[in-house]
Order: sequence, then C-alpha cells, then structure tokens
Amino acid sequence: MNKNYALNKNITKITSIKEMLDLSVKEAGYNIAFEYKDEQNQDNIIKVTYKEFVKDTEELGTGISNIGMADKHIAIIGENSYKWLTVYLTVLKSTGVFVPIDRELTCKEIINVLKHSDSEVLFYSQKYEKWIQEIKENVPNIKFFIGLDRKENNENILSYEMFKENGKKLLEKGSKIYTNLQDDVNNLKLLVYTSGTTGNPKGVMLTEHNLVSVVYYGLQVADIGQKCLSVLPYHHTYEAVAGILVALHKHSCICINDSLKNVLKNLQLYKPDYIYLVPAFTEIFYKNIWSNAGKTGKDKILRKMIPISNNLRKIGIDLRPKLFKSIHEAFGGNLKEIICGGAPIRPEIGKFFNDIGITLLNGYGITECSPLVSVNRMKFNDSSTVGVVLPCCDIKLENINEDGDGEICVKGDIVMKGYYKDQEKTDKVLNNGWFNTEDFGSINPKGQLVINGRKKNLIVLDNGKNVYPEEIENYVLSIPYVKEVIVKGKKNKNGQEISLIAEVFLDQEKVQEMDVNNIKEVLKKDISQVCEELPVFKKITDIEIRDEEFEKTTTNKIKR
Repeated sequence: MNKNYALNKNITKITSIKEMLDLSVKEAGYNIAFEYKDEQNQDNIIKVTYKEFVKDTEELGTGISNIGMADKHIAIIGENSYKWLTVYLTVLKSTGVFVPIDRELTCKEIINVLKHSDSEVLFYSQKYEKWIQEIKENVPNIKFFIGLDRKENNENILSYEMFKENGKKLLEKGSKIYTNLQDDVNNLKLLVYTSGTTGNPKGVMLTEHNLVSVVYYGLQVADIGQKCLSVLPYHHTYEAVAGILVALHKHSCICINDSLKNVLKNLQLYKPDYIYLVPAFTEIFYKNIWSNAGKTGKDKILRKMIPISNNLRKIGIDLRPKLFKSIHEAFGGNLKEIICGGAPIRPEIGKFFNDIGITLLNGYGITECSPLVSVNRMKFNDSSTVGVVLPCCDIKLENINEDGDGEICVKGDIVMKGYYKDQEKTDKVLNNGWFNTEDFGSINPKGQLVINGRKKNLIVLDNGKNVYPEEIENYVLSIPYVKEVIVKGKKNKNGQEISLIAEVFLDQEKVQEMDVNNIKEVLKKDISQVCEELPVFKKITDIEIRDEEFEKTTTNKIKR
C-alpha cells in the first residue's frame, strides 16, 4: 500500500470504439454485457450478450445511416436505460457526433443546447414527449425526433422500436451503409455541455482518440471487476466514459440501476463486485452504517473489531468478509471496490471502507479531460489523495502559493479539442496543449495527486490567507447529524471576506433522536470541536441552518 507498482500491461490497445466492440464480440461474444429490469415486469431481469448488443447498434446505425444522419450531430435526453446506451455506442461508431443532454434541464434550456450544438436528430424518453412540439417549433434544425418509448410514427416524430426494426430489415438484406463507416479518430466525437444553459452554453469537444485513451490507459492503472452496478447519470462523462466504455473493453457485465432510491436494493439484486459513485453516496452509506450499528447496539463492537482486523491483516490474516459480514451483505455480498470521483472524499470514509474490506478508490477528473486524470490503485491507495496520474498525460502546477499548492494543468491524449464554437473560452484554458483545470493541488512525495479545492470556490480573507472551503466542509460533515454543508466567506462593509460561515442542512431524524432544545448552540460547539486542529483563520465563526436541502446537480453535487 506504500508504493506504486507496475501498470497492467495485458490491456489490448485499441484505436476506435468500433474496434473495441468488435474485439468484445470476438473475445466475449456470449458473455453478458448488460442486465436490467424489464419495464413491463420488474421481477424479470433482461440479459443482453455482447454479440446481441453489437447487433442492436448495427441495426440502429443502419437506420440512422438510411435517413442520411450518420455524419450529423445526434442528441439524446432521458433517464439511464439500455436504449440510451444503444444510441450512445451506435453514434460513437458512426461518423457523427454524440450530444448527451442533462436530463434535469428545462425545456428552454434543452432548446438552447440543441441550437448551440447544431443537433439534427433528437432521441428522447417518454418524460420529454410533452415538450417535443415546442422543441420542434423552436429548433428547425432538428430533422428527426425518435422517441425511445413511442409506439407509432407521426411525420418526423418516430418510434425507436419501429425505426430500429427498419434498420434490422436493411441489415438483413445486406446493407453495409453503417457497418462500413470509418472516421478519423481525431475528429469531434462527443460534445458535452458542462453548464450554463440559459446564457452561452459551454460545449466540451472530445475526440474518439480522447475516449479510447481514457479506456486504454485507465485500465492500465485501474483494477476493475467483472460486474458493476451502473448508477450515475449517463450524460456525465464520468459514467459514460470512465464507467461504461472502460467496462465494455474489460468485457464486464453492466447492471443498469433503475432508480437512485433503489441503489441498495439493486446491489442486493445484481450482487456486483464494483460500483462507480460520487462522494455524496459514500457519505450516506457511511453514516447509515454507523446509524444502524448504533440503533442495534453494535457500534461499540464495530469500533473494537476494526483495529483487531487491521492487526490481523498485518500478519497476513484477512477476516474482513467474516468479521463485517452483515455490512457486506447489505451491499449484495460481493462488493469489493467503490470507485469514487467528482468531489473530494473524507479520508476517514475511505479508511473505513478499506478497513471493512470494500476498497474505496478516490479519483480525479474533469469533463475537459475526457474525464479521467488520476485514480488511486487497489494496492497503492491513499484516500487523502486522488491517486496516480494516467500514463498518457503530464501534470504541472502553475502560480504556486506559499503552501506549495498550484493550479493543476494537464497535457496529453485525454485533453479536449476545445469549447465548441468558442475560441475565446478555449484560449483562456488551453495554452500549447496544456489545459488549466482551475483546481488547486499538489503532488505528494509518493507521486500521488492531492486536490485542495476549486479556484472559483477559493475564499481569500482580508489578511491574505487562502481558504479552500472543501477542506473545512469535510470536517463539518464528520458530525453525524450534519447532512450537507457549504462554507462561505463573511464580508464586511467594504466587501472584504473577514471570516467563515458554515451553512448547513441537518438530518432531522438524527436531531430528534438527540432530543436537544437548542440545536444551534450544540452545532456551534460540535463544529468548534471537529475543527479544533485547524489554524485560527480556518475556524468557523458563524453558522446558518437551512430548512431545505441545497439544490444539486444530477450527480448529487451541491450547486454553490
């Protein structure tokens, strides 16, 4: 665990997504690629082999090619589903561009993204049927609307099943209009909108070479298992690339989670051995484990067993599956690995999961880097870092401050082409191939990358001290009844930030259990205690208690 080790060199190098899927059919054609619940009968699990999946993409692709759209920008909006994934891989294998749209956007915001992205086809799920007419009137560039759940065609608003069936017939007649397509791997392939939907949207341009580089070099560093539960939104590159594409090249089985409220239930149903999550999930899991242990009187036993288990491991005896059996069973019984990204995690959470035998690997990425930059490894894992940088890229730090932290810049095969139709924004972040992430961090003596916070979140106090709110938020989140927190600067009359405020949302069930009269005073005391080791300028001087949860993104990150 204390030093890095050799990369996985038995990964087959690929140059395209088509080559990757053809290889999967050749090497694992009859292996199960996907499992998901039947919409008509939730008790029935549908299983799709790699051979069947590739055939589905070829049928859909032949249909798209037949209407002259194979080289166009093709957008999709909808919940995670098998059909969503067929569209995704179909377009990646075409000469066109895939445009995933955030499923939480309003109709106006969807229209704005469709216009800016120059999309000419829109695939959509049932939820968005009510907006199709409005979109049709406002985005004349869209030639075809294909409803994933529609049962019939109506002019240019088509049924996915009927559309795919038509492609199947053409394919069976010998059409090679889609299967013979070849694209330049350095062309734009994936156009991802990271924010801003009402103003000027920011579209990140990723090439096929970017995507296959994450897959190939990511698998050299990572050690993923054979079966995963796919939870995070597919329109985010973290799940779509680092999750889905990496799993497909590993020939793993991808189990599609149907609802966030069913994650624990589906862990028990599918029994995966790994899962991709964001820190918000691990925080909930961690607090629920301790809460349930407390309610059943097992928390003291758990606290005793962890150091005993760790000492036994030092002499080569690993009893974690037996000692922590009830926790493992709650996660399905087979879960060995949680790969976490999107935000910092509290090191104590990483240590806890590692201690009980479920390795939590924290990683770092950003959409502009396709998105994976670094990740911890199974045998070289430090939860206070985001691990080792992928072997295809270089890292440098700019504008290093007195604490040794600098702005992280990345160069290599994973860095985007730029922002779509926005050279000005591109030139601000790309310089001679170096992409400035605007994240502050450092590299520790072992070569692991450490992230401290976002440049845009940095609080500069009137005494010149820099404060990364994310660091202090992790301390506050260790309080069991604190559910969410944002640390911000308190300003004086001149607009200078003079001290720190913690705005918190509490777990009301926990607060009621505590049976306290003045929760604000108790919270102040607890915050002071958990932040005791911090220097004076990082101490919280005031608190605000919210009545409602913070507004969040679809990956459960708080919108600051």
